[in-house]
Parts: sequence; structure tokens; C-alpha cells
Amino acid sequence: MARSGLPKLIATDLDGTLVRSDDTVSSFSHAVLDRVKDAGIRIVGATGRGPRLTELVRRDIPAADYLVMAGGGRVVDVSGSIDASGVPVVLRDERLPGDVLAGLLATIERELGGTLSVLIEADDAHESPLWGDPDPTWRYPDVVEARVRAECLAGPVLKGFARHPGCDVDDLLAAARRVVPPTVANVTQAGLGYIEICPPGVDKATGLAVVATALGVDPSDVLVFGDMPNDLPMFRWAGFGRIAVANAHPLVRERADDVTRSNDADGVAAYLDAMLSA
Repeated sequence: MARSGLPKLIATDLDGTLVRSDDTVSSFSHAVLDRVKDAGIRIVGATGRGPRLTELVRRDIPAADYLVMAGGGRVVDVSGSIDASGVPVVLRDERLPGDVLAGLLATIERELGGTLSVLIEADDAHESPLWGDPDPTWRYPDVVEARVRAECLAGPVLKGFARHPGCDVDDLLAAARRVVPPTVANVTQAGLGYIEICPPGVDKATGLAVVATALGVDPSDVLVFGDMPNDLPMFRWAGFGRIAVANAHPLVRERADDVTRSNDADGVAAYLDAMLSA
């Protein structure tokens, strides 16, 4: 079970956790997060969304002091600190060399047979598109710019997405982890039907650790919420409590200290409201 009392920092995943299935965050959730902030607890939005979607992330969780994006590869202080150019301070920016990712994709294809459907996130400009293979299974077809793989991987990237037409995403993840050493890349999945291939050492836990170090907060004082396997590293790292929403992946529910209501029933806010009221 999660500890009693109040944490010093909370981190919540967005899609499938704080954000509802209709891509909205309720006024109740926003109000509860404001109460959390008023109680002196720091808030982190921890998401697989890349920096190209920073403004969308900030709209979904305006109470956040920090953003852990790209699954941990980009960490931004949005509490008011700005750099010399007048933009929020970036505390972490990790990239994977394109040629390394090309080799990993070829290795996974040899392991499974067949050709992967691949999308690449490389450009962090506002609302810039993903590059790669247009695929009707991708949830956001309007953000994909068709490019051949070699062109996509000509430089460093934030992450790669890959889908195999003959494989369930969890089976694809298991296969990829068999052949991709963690010293070369971190492989996970976030519920989009694709595996995500990130730079080595990049996950939500290492991204949160950057925030915790900046604030002087111990992991034992961090409470986290999530729904998918890409949230498991922060579940292992955080010591105050690990809370799954009711709609979470079975592995996430299994590792959780508590299960709250679903994302569509404002599970994060319901849990925090009860915590503050107690």
C-alpha cells in the first residue's frame, strides 16, 4: 500500500491516465491538481509525448512544475525558470544516433521476419510531424510525413516507433528486448500498438530522477500514477506510492500499490482528492 501522509512530489502519466479517452482533462482533475500545488507538493507531467507537443502537454497539465517528455528523454522546468533565450530551462535532452536505430530495426526484422512499420520522432519544433511509414493503425495519421527509412535516420532522433503486422505489441516488445541490449537502447511500449525505441538509459524513472535531483527530493517522497509498461520504471523507482488507473495494462496493475478509478472516471484526481481530504 502507498504510505500515509503527503508526498513531496507527484508524477502522473498523461494519455490513458490523467487524460480521458476523448483526449480531454476534466475541470475536476484540474481543480484537484491546483489543490495539490497549493499544498506545496511539486507536480510532474510524465509522458511519452515528445517536445513537439510541449504546448499540448502544458494545456493538459498546466499545474505541472516540470515535464518529463519523450519517455524521459526531454526534461523541462516549466516552473518559471527561463534560459538566456527566454524559454523554459531544459534539464535533459537525449538522442539516439540514426545509424544505431537503423541497425536495431534491421536486427528486430531479422529476429521476427517481415518488415516493420516505422515512425521516427526527430524534430522537436512545435507540432512538427513524425516521419516514416503512413499506417492506418497509427492513432494520429495527420501527424505523419511519409519518408523512406534512410532519410528518417540520417541524423540523431528522439525515439523510433515500430509495429509488426504479424505481432501483438507485447510479443513484439518481448522479441525486441531479446535482441536489443539495454546498453544500446531502451525498448518499451505505451499503448499505441507500437514499441518505442529510446536512447539507452532513457525512461520515465531516469527522467524523474533529474527532477528529483534538481529539487532535492528523495524517491521515497515521490508518488506516481500510470497505465502502461513505459510507466513501470517510475513504479520501480518511486517509493511513496505507485498507483495504477483501473484501465491499466495488467503488468502495471500487478506492480501497483493501489488501483484507482479509470482515466475516464478521473482516477488520478479521485485518488489525490481523497489523499488531500484525509
